[in-house]
Amino acid sequence: MGNASESYVFVSRISKSNDFLMGTLYTIFGALSLLGNGILLFVAYRKKSSLKPAEFFVVNLAISDLSMTLSLFPLAIPSAFWHMWLFNRMTCTVYAFCGVLFGLCSLTNLTVLSCVCWLKVCCPNYGNKFSYSHACLLVACVWCYAGVFAVGPLSGWGQYGAEPYGTACCIDWHAPSQSSAAMSYIICLFFFCYIVPCTVIFLSYTFILLTVRGSRQAVQQHMSPQNKITNAHALIVKLSVAVCIGFLTAWSPYAVVSMWAAFGNSTAVPPMAFALAAIFAKSSTIYNPVVYLAFKPNFRKSLCRDVAKCRSTLFGCVCWHSSAQKGTCRQSHNEECNSTRLSNGLPENHRTCRHCPCPETDTGARENCGDYSPQQTARILKGSLHSEMAVSQLSNEMQSDFL
Repeated sequence: MGNASESYVFVSRISKSNDFLMGTLYTIFGALSLLGNGILLFVAYRKKSSLKPAEFFVVNLAISDLSMTLSLFPLAIPSAFWHMWLFNRMTCTVYAFCGVLFGLCSLTNLTVLSCVCWLKVCCPNYGNKFSYSHACLLVACVWCYAGVFAVGPLSGWGQYGAEPYGTACCIDWHAPSQSSAAMSYIICLFFFCYIVPCTVIFLSYTFILLTVRGSRQAVQQHMSPQNKITNAHALIVKLSVAVCIGFLTAWSPYAVVSMWAAFGNSTAVPPMAFALAAIFAKSSTIYNPVVYLAFKPNFRKSLCRDVAKCRSTLFGCVCWHSSAQKGTCRQSHNEECNSTRLSNGLPENHRTCRHCPCPETDTGARENCGDYSPQQTARILKGSLHSEMAVSQLSNEMQSDFL
């Protein structure tokens, strides 16, 4: 680990039982984030041709959250269980850089999304001109904005170091008392990456609420593809508000204890307060997929359709006939080989898949089954008993009754 002072920094300052709790929570949050954001990105990829420009920010938020999960949780979980930081100072710096980059990217992304929603609702003449190229440009700006503050400590403006509780890394909140550059970095970070985004988000959704409530009738009269707010835009606004509230609620405790350590007496901040605030902040990675997959109809329908398709592929009925003219019978679990139904409610070719010839890959069987044609069968109920026989074997009278 290095010299004595460095090894002291990387030793946990909370109890082993609390570290075990931290490791357990990290594991749960990491699994939920990996699953949720992975599914959200999969659904977005499947419906990429129908994504709206505003939904680009939803996808970008999922990317930043998933990146944070993959870069931080695999290092934080074993360190919490082992009651110490298991890696060297360089890894600590990379860990802190990723945490700041992806965290600020998520917050900036939500800020831009709130502005886009405000533009579409309150200034529809301009909002309707918001295109895919505008969305892509703003997404690039989001990453650049977050990158400026993430690179700062690497260039000497600020400093990365161990968290006060000892098993993770972030910005060194004790540095402002020792360096004016670190103090200026913390001030700019707090103002431009917390105060300004929170203010913009709050004002944007406040104006949206006032516009919708104050001119509800006017909005309803302009519910056309060319003007004002549409149902899709209204839903995006509601879901964006939910995600923003969840994100800011998760990160606010960490912002409070960080400012307490940076501008107050850092030794007075309990390490456990930092630990709880940090784990609560990292739970923000699970809010976006939960909100959008659970409450956005087109995402939910797309997910259900993909799940049904996978189930159909795995459990469907597949019939291979001996020649190309006889074709292929491949159906889902709730259909029976595209059969029509007889008057008794049974399929006309009920269970004919069972009588299909051997697969085409078997050359010998294909030769023996050259003249094979599937038989149509009917199931006849007599009291509590039933029997099955070919339709061609029924009497003319019985066939007319069935058909």
